Amino acid sequence: MTAAVQETPVRTPVRRPQRRRPARVVLTVFLTVMAVGWVFPVAWAFYNSLRDYDFTSTHGYFSFGGFTLDNYVDAWTRGNFGQTFYNSMVITVPSVVITLLLASSAAYVLARYTFKFNLALLALFTAANLLPQQALLVPLFRMFLNIEVPFWFSDSGSLYDTYYAVIAVNIAFQTGFCTFVLSNYMKTIPKEMTEAALVDGAGVFRQFWQVVLPLCRPALAALATLQITWVYNDFFWAVAFMRTGDKFPVTSSLQNLRGQFFTDYNLLSAGSVIVAIPTLVIFFLLQRHLRAGLTLGATKG
Repeated sequence: MTAAVQETPVRTPVRRPQRRRPARVVLTVFLTVMAVGWVFPVAWAFYNSLRDYDFTSTHGYFSFGGFTLDNYVDAWTRGNFGQTFYNSMVITVPSVVITLLLASSAAYVLARYTFKFNLALLALFTAANLLPQQALLVPLFRMFLNIEVPFWFSDSGSLYDTYYAVIAVNIAFQTGFCTFVLSNYMKTIPKEMTEAALVDGAGVFRQFWQVVLPLCRPALAALATLQITWVYNDFFWAVAFMRTGDKFPVTSSLQNLRGQFFTDYNLLSAGSVIVAIPTLVIFFLLQRHLRAGLTLGATKG
């Protein structure tokens, strides 16, 4: 006679909801408020860029309706965005490429070699970024105005009113910051990799170009994103060192959309959205490398 085996039911433990700490709740609320506070002006500008000025002037900006795409067409035509986008590309691309090339070269020397003035030189690069731009405006203006160049190089006979003046200033001001970031990032790369390349017969330039520089791709992408944003949005140096309107960058197009007696803010919002599109595209393309570059170089291994 077989005894019936009675199975005992398995009770699944009841998970109690975890209580959030007050500090975490406060942090979540704070970050949410900050995110909404940042997104709201951008979304509001985009919303009003799609609305007709006559409708908003009659019903108010908090109304709904009057949607149109004419603001973008008018902004592109009146702002001369085709020419100014080209000017910004001529200024931004060489400035970013040359800055990253010079900064990576200097950072490699500072990170891989130890000499007497290593730390002082790195501090000098960092301290140069603390100088206000307005303090150097007059000396730089006089310098570019007095540097003589052939007339085929510049119509004015000097570097004033040329793209080269704006490019040179952007390179000078941004190289120090990029050198500081890249030097800290290169210190995290194991020296055994360059030592192995040296054993294989690779020279200093080959170690830098084929071993170290490819490993710095996240940091270079992060810096390229920041540099493109800063140089692209700059209007101060263009106004200071150029007088020809056809050479001004894209930020000057927003000035062309402002009326003498009144300003169509819907039209201005459309122009602002057009100006912001290239930086948004660059950010979304490089956002993965941007996050990696900002975190991997933060500590020294």
